[in-house]
Amino acid sequence: MSESSNQASKAEVQTTPLNKLPVPGADDVEISAEEVAEAFENAESANDSQQE
Repeated sequence: MSESSNQASKAEVQTTPLNKLPVPGADDVEISAEEVAEAFENAESANDSQQE
């Protein structure tokens, strides 16, 4: 049986970026409570300065 030329080889499939396993922690977007509080305070002070 001959191999079809329109199919990717195993090596080609494994090196395709979309076929790579995700790296644990690479897409974490968690922020701390302190960062949330700081952002909230900055937003409040920005709103106060705009209203004056």
